[in-house]
Amino acid sequence: MLTFPNPVNDYAARSTAGLVVVLAVVAIVVNDPIVYALLAIGFALRVASGPKLSPFGQLSVRVIVPHLIKKTKLVPGPPKRFAQTIGLVFSGSALVLSLLGFGLAAQIVTGLLVVAALLESVFGFCLGCTIFGFLQRAGVIPESVCEACNNISLRTPSAGNPVSR
Repeated sequence: MLTFPNPVNDYAARSTAGLVVVLAVVAIVVNDPIVYALLAIGFALRVASGPKLSPFGQLSVRVIVPHLIKKTKLVPGPPKRFAQTIGLVFSGSALVLSLLGFGLAAQIVTGLLVVAALLESVFGFCLGCTIFGFLQRAGVIPESVCEACNNISLRTPSAGNPVSR
C-alpha cells in the first residue's frame, strides 16, 4: 500500500500538478491554515503511495488521463517521488507558517510551489526531477535508487520499454 509506482505515467503526474496549481492558488487567495493543510496532506499521501491514496492522484489516473488526455509516457518513479517530497516540504512549511500567523510568508512559499507545479503541468519540466538528477550525478543520491535514471537505454522503445503510447 505504501509504495510509490515505478515507472510513472508522466501525463498523470502533469495532470496532478495542474490540480495542485489550482488548490495552491486557492490557498494563497484564502490564506487559511485549513487549505494549506489540505495541500500538505495531498503531498504526504502522494509521497507515501503515489496516486493510490491521493484524491488528486486518483482523479488524474482514473479520469483525466484515460478519458481526456488518452496518452501514456512512462518516466522513472524515484525522481517524481523526490519532487513530491519537495512539494511536501514547501506545503508543510506554508502550513506551519500559516499556523504561526505568518500568512504572507505562507503565501510566498506557496507561490513558489505554484511556479514549480506550473512548470510541470504546462511544460512537462519537473524541477524536483532535475534536482534529483543533479544530486544523483553528484553522488548524493546513490545510482541504485534509480537505475533507469542512469541508463538512458532503459527508457528507449528499442530496449523493450515503451516511452510513449
